[in-house]
Amino acid sequence: MNTKPLNSKSLRRGRPAALVLAVVAASTVALVSCGDDNDNSGSSSSQAATPPTASFSGMTPSALKSAASSAVASARAAASASASSASAAASSFEASVSAEVARASKDAQNELKDVKGQGNAMSEVAMTGKPRAQTSGLLAVLVTITNKTDKKASYAVQVDFLDSAGKVVETRYVGAENLAPGAKAQPVAISTKPPEPVLTPKLAKAQRY
Repeated sequence: MNTKPLNSKSLRRGRPAALVLAVVAASTVALVSCGDDNDNSGSSSSQAATPPTASFSGMTPSALKSAASSAVASARAAASASASSASAAASSFEASVSAEVARASKDAQNELKDVKGQGNAMSEVAMTGKPRAQTSGLLAVLVTITNKTDKKASYAVQVDFLDSAGKVVETRYVGAENLAPGAKAQPVAISTKPPEPVLTPKLAKAQRY
């Protein structure tokens, strides 16, 4: 077999091609190696780089403001509805007590408007709270008026309803007409305010006339 000796020119032509192949092969190995490393640690790196979402509301500042405004409006509407409901219940309860009591209440208010101080009949009037189960959940007091004189008399009574600070938030009037000596009358004073906050009834005036 005849072999031709390789001259220096042939060697020089072959070296660049071999060098290129070696570089490509090394690059391929490097790429595969990097790919394997990323596969093993990529998920943990990705998770670490992603901020946790549990502490976020998922709402923009403007959306939060809108939600807050909506909540306030809803609370106000609920309070208004509660007050309206209480007023309606009070009116219904008063109507069931009697129309005569409502008329006497108006007369009592007129009689007391010019009375100074607590009036002349505080010792002839007492109050007892009525169970809310009997008054549609409203605050109501049974006012017992006793004619302790020896003559027939009429009475006008003012009941104030106070909040926890002692401020009068509502005033109601009841009365009794032409009570015989020793006789009693028991009108009911009803608050039209919602059950909360709790109010305290107070006997403010009682006038015999």
